[in-house]
Amino acid sequence: MTASVLLAEDELAISQVLKAYLVKAGFHVIQAFDGRQAIDLFYSEPPDLVLLDVMMPKADGWTVLKEIRQTSACPIIMLTALGDVTYRLDGLNNGADDYITKPFNGEEVVARVRAVLRRSINEPLTSALKHYGSLTIDSAAHRVTLKGIDLSLTPRDLSVLLFLASQPNRTFTREQLIEHVWGHDYDGSDRAVDLSIKRLRKALKNWPETEGEIKTLRGLGYQFCVHENN
Repeated sequence: MTASVLLAEDELAISQVLKAYLVKAGFHVIQAFDGRQAIDLFYSEPPDLVLLDVMMPKADGWTVLKEIRQTSACPIIMLTALGDVTYRLDGLNNGADDYITKPFNGEEVVARVRAVLRRSINEPLTSALKHYGSLTIDSAAHRVTLKGIDLSLTPRDLSVLLFLASQPNRTFTREQLIEHVWGHDYDGSDRAVDLSIKRLRKALKNWPETEGEIKTLRGLGYQFCVHENN
């Protein structure tokens, strides 16, 4: 089945070049040229991944990102000419799965798209359905529920949770998490791990500590800590 990519980029020349690379790589491409059109197309033709430019008319990329994240965990890669690390962290903190800084190489964009799509379907748990008290993780369905309510997690955050939960009570360093979740080709800051953990803790704020928690072990890393009776 052909994966579809929503390409939201207001510069026609850049959009057409990226579309050509993606189509050649076997993707179906849906083009949007402003933020509002991107939001409308996202809901009318749901894609498998979004390539989202930051600077767009009618609604910028940050607005589109927040709008999508209210209802969907669809993978999103930000396209930005803003090289400042603060903007990159803002994007990751608000739910972006990756970012690519302009100017970029078309083949690199295709490789990043493939990598993010691979991570979004990663299956690290040996058993599909796991219960940790009121927290249930269904890796086959890529679904996490807490007290029967679905948690909306980005593909990246879901991958982090699945990896940590694959070996409860084991501590993983930032480097190990980056290697297993972000991949060997990741060249960003390890701060992305901290931001992902922060978002996961917020999502799990109603998970009773008597059942489990994501613990920080200073100088060592992070641990999906659960009690043996769960």
